[in-house]
Parts: sequence; structure tokens; C-alpha cells
Amino acid sequence: MSCGALGRKPRAGEVLHITRAASVQFVRPFMFRVIRTLDDMLTYDGWLWIEGYQLAPSGDAVARRSLYVMPAGLVWMRTVDPRPRQAARQSVSRGSVRPSSS
Repeated sequence: MSCGALGRKPRAGEVLHITRAASVQFVRPFMFRVIRTLDDMLTYDGWLWIEGYQLAPSGDAVARRSLYVMPAGLVWMRTVDPRPRQAARQSVSRGSVRPSSS
């Protein structure tokens, strides 16, 4: 089976731009974050089931969906790590925690 322009199936966490090229049912394009591919479901050659979240323009998930698509029509989007980054902590000089011997 063909697995998209990049020769692979979508992986969890990847963001795809779903358009009519993926399936004629998608009249309006939308962004989609992949949860998993449904490899155990039977499909026609060149087609694939994927499960994930439809994304709003803000990037927030608005609906969980299972899509039947042609991987050759999928467009992989460049993604940013969804985890917030913490600012580097500055070390603090601390005194001894042991009581001084007298």
C-alpha cells in the first residue's frame, strides 16, 4: 500500500492538513492531529483509516474523528512540540542544612 507522499503512514502526534486530495468527502480543508492509524480495519488498496482530533484554527481539538483517507493525498504539517517549555532555573546559593556544632 502507498503511504503518502513521504512513503510512510501518519504517526501519533503528527498534524495533517486534510483536503479533498485525501478523499472527496472533505469539501472544506481542516487540520487533524493523529492519535493512531487503525491498521486492523480492512481497506481498499491505497486507503487507510486514521483516528485523531480535528483542530480549530487556534490549534485546539474540537472533535474526535476516524477518517478514511488516501495517504497519497495527505499533507504533513510542520509541528511545534506541544509541551510547554520551562524557563531555565537559576541556581540559588543555600547555606548548610546541618546545625553548626558548638
